Amino acid sequence: MEIAIVKYNAGNMFSVVNALKRLGITPQITDEAEQLQKADRVLFPGQGNAKTAMDYLRQHGLDKIITGLRQPVLGICVGQQLLCRHSEEGDTPCLGIFDVDVKKFVPNHHDEKVPAMGWNELTHLKSPLFKGLHEGNYTYFVHSYYVPVCEDTIAQANYILPYSAAIHKKNFWATQFHPEKSGQVGETILRNFLEIKD
Repeated sequence: MEIAIVKYNAGNMFSVVNALKRLGITPQITDEAEQLQKADRVLFPGQGNAKTAMDYLRQHGLDKIITGLRQPVLGICVGQQLLCRHSEEGDTPCLGIFDVDVKKFVPNHHDEKVPAMGWNELTHLKSPLFKGLHEGNYTYFVHSYYVPVCEDTIAQANYILPYSAAIHKKNFWATQFHPEKSGQVGETILRNFLEIKD
């Protein structure tokens, strides 16, 4: 199985590479259209700023490549947010796979810190992505922006308000949390993604 990771200026590639290697997979990190298109699975991770990342994707033609992919694709963290329609971070038009806008957390109390950082539980699981897991499993999050609960939500988390911990539409899956930093639960999710049928 050929696994490709989208190469762009949004960090955290190597923790994803290491997580896949633990599953016996050595992925390619690439921004080449042909390699991305022929891969069996594509991962689209990211950390950092949505506007900077989208500017880079457009400048290098990766926006059209990503939206044209037909195999299973997994967005992670900022990768999830970039697959949405628009982000409040830098008032940024995104890739538009998911018809939902990314919002900034607005604390209601002084103890609600932004970014949200640390372990949080998953609820409302409804996807083969979570096969073998159950309500209340914990995964690792670091984010100041979130995808609201929408028709494509396949898992929720709650910080300040309920939001989409994971979303799915056609051949695109995405998680706000970092499966590569989420221990055994995250490893299970990555394995499930690799086993998902086209």
